[in-house]
Amino acid sequence: MSADTIDVIPAPLSLAVQRLKPSATIAVTTKAAELKRAGRDVIGLGAGEPDFDTPDNIKAAGTKAIADGKTKYTPADGIPELKEAIARKFKRDNALDYAVSNIHVSTGGKPVIFNAFYATLNPGDEVVIPAPYWVTYPEQVRMCGAEPVFADAGPDTGWKLTPAVLDAAITPKSKWLVLNSPSNPTGEGYTRDELRALADVLAKHPHVWVLTDDMYEHLVYDGFEFATIAQAAPELKPRTLTMNGVSKAYSMTGWRIGYAGGPKDLITAMRKIASQTTSNPCSISQWAAVEALDGTQAFIAERNAVFKQRRDLVVDALNAAPGLSCRRPVGAFYVFPDASGLMGKRSPGGAALTDDVALATALLEEEGVAVVPGSAFGRGAAFRVSYATGTEALTEACARITRFCSGVV
Repeated sequence: MSADTIDVIPAPLSLAVQRLKPSATIAVTTKAAELKRAGRDVIGLGAGEPDFDTPDNIKAAGTKAIADGKTKYTPADGIPELKEAIARKFKRDNALDYAVSNIHVSTGGKPVIFNAFYATLNPGDEVVIPAPYWVTYPEQVRMCGAEPVFADAGPDTGWKLTPAVLDAAITPKSKWLVLNSPSNPTGEGYTRDELRALADVLAKHPHVWVLTDDMYEHLVYDGFEFATIAQAAPELKPRTLTMNGVSKAYSMTGWRIGYAGGPKDLITAMRKIASQTTSNPCSISQWAAVEALDGTQAFIAERNAVFKQRRDLVVDALNAAPGLSCRRPVGAFYVFPDASGLMGKRSPGGAALTDDVALATALLEEEGVAVVPGSAFGRGAAFRVSYATGTEALTEACARITRFCSGVV
């Protein structure tokens, strides 16, 4: 058979993969990279990746692991030393007691979530997801044959789920509630009192478990005090999976280490899945993560000060741009401006701005600024901006966005 005929035979794709949508954030980043390779001047504001390098002490721990020959297979869901460091982190930062047997380590946050869903979801089950949401949550639910149920968390409630909306979204089929604070894409975070109010609703529905995604825990500003739901409502701990990782706060996106603490039977099931899929996370990355969690944390505050300056720069610029309105979030490194004032109009280049996808496309093609359409996160007439990039590039990107919006008619 010649190479030319290989693509003629269709692959026997499963129903699960046919339901799956590609990651919109990765798609935007890829498109921006393609335009750059073609010689275009493009500023990418799509990727959720800090521009800061991994701290030197963490890199040194990885180098030492290589020199010490720690390059072999490890237990499927993490070395004991990393699990012990994670247990110390949960106790130190969140007042949560987890034994090593209650901790799962995987190759980033996505496999942690998938392992939990795959271990618990059956066809017909439902997962309540506040909208807007991180693009991966509903797709992983669908991969497991279950259905995402979107609970509106709009700008009128600060992009946060209210107890009444949560209560209305729960049915006898509900298996999980997903909470992400601070949020991707909005950067908003739940206070301890707000989490307590949601827990009061969940008390009426003991069949619903909680998966709390705390990946942006340490990236908070303006005195916001982070809390996770098992901390705010200890009675929920027996049915809560507390997920986190080292990617964002420690600038270790490529090292691929995510982790979670939860009930032992769930963790055991997740370990079984890991043993038959990814197997162990990279051994070198695990030893680097031990240093990340146990080593100095001083650089986090220093970098947060820079992130806060960037946030303020972007929010001020977007609010000054015609047709845009942007809240000032308390955490992460995203803003989620409302662009309804631009809908139904035409771009400076004459493109019809029929929806947020058309807006993002025109902004990329006409001004070379890559953002992610809000509909990818379940909220149209908006877009996500990541300010995890250099201040000079952000300043130029904001100038281009303002120029674009000023020319919309």
